[in-house]
Amino acid sequence: MDNLDLKRVHRELYTAKRGQFTLVEVPELVYLQVDGHGDPNSSAEYGAALQALYTVSYGARRICKTRLERKHTVAPLEGLWTAADMSSFVDRRKDDWDWTMMIAQPDYVTAEIIAEAIEDARAKSLAALDRLRFGSFEEGLSVQTLHVGPYDDEGPVLQRMHEEFIPEQGLEMTGSHHEVYLSDARKTVPEKLRTILRQPVRRRENG
Repeated sequence: MDNLDLKRVHRELYTAKRGQFTLVEVPELVYLQVDGHGDPNSSAEYGAALQALYTVSYGARRICKTRLERKHTVAPLEGLWTAADMSSFVDRRKDDWDWTMMIAQPDYVTAEIIAEAIEDARAKSLAALDRLRFGSFEEGLSVQTLHVGPYDDEGPVLQRMHEEFIPEQGLEMTGSHHEVYLSDARKTVPEKLRTILRQPVRRRENG
C-alpha cells in the first residue's frame, strides 16, 4: 500500500529557504479546522483545539486505511492568525490574536469520513470536538519564507516581509497570516523549530 504524503505532493508549500522571501500560488486544499482566540501559550482553548484536530485526523487516517485501503501521513499542523491590528504579530501581543488551527487532508477524505472519525472520538470527551469544521480553503498568491527558531523571534522576519518585501514587489496583504509548523514543538528545542511564514497578497492596482 503506497503512502501519500501531502508534503511531497505539494512540496512548494512545505519547503522554503531561511532569509529568502518567495512567491507561491497556493491551490484550493481541504482542511480539518477549528477556530479560537487568545494567547496559544496560556489558552486552554488552544490546547483542546489541537487535541481534537489530531485525534480526528488520525481517526480519519485509520478509516481510510481500513476501508479505502489508502494510506497517508497526517499533514503538519497549520495556523491562520488574524487581529484587528496586524502590528500585533510583530509586537507579539498574543491576547489580541484570533486563530484557526488546521490540518490538510487528502482529497479522498470526505465529510462522511470526518463525521465518522468525530463520532469515534466522542468516547474521549474532547472539549473542542464539536467546534471542528471540515472544508476547502484557497489562498492563491502568497509570500512565504522559512523561520528557524522560537516563535517569539518571528517579529523581525514578519516586519521585513510586511514592510519591505511586499510593498517593494508592488503587492499588498490580503487574508490571514499563515504559519506551517514543520517541527513538533513538543519534541524540538525552540532554537531548532522550523516554521513556514506565509502571507496572502495581491497585486496593487497601481503597482
